[in-house]
Amino acid sequence: MNVWLIAGAAVSAGLFPCADMCLRGPVERRLVGMEMAAFLAIFAMVLFTIGFDRPSFMDLPLALMIMSFGGTFVFVRFIGKHL
Repeated sequence: MNVWLIAGAAVSAGLFPCADMCLRGPVERRLVGMEMAAFLAIFAMVLFTIGFDRPSFMDLPLALMIMSFGGTFVFVRFIGKHL
């Protein structure tokens, strides 16, 4: 176990408060929780990729980054009338 894997596990623990934000509260709070969860998931995947020394796995966080950006627009489009 190296420093990168410990950092990835610590960042992954931050997903629990984001899940709480996504499940409760007004729509604006849910949107912020979804964005923060996407950021933490991308960051954790990058740390795990470096920790396991598999640079070829870096494609997954990059794809998630692009998909979460588009997913935010879709989410806002569907709930736009409530904002």
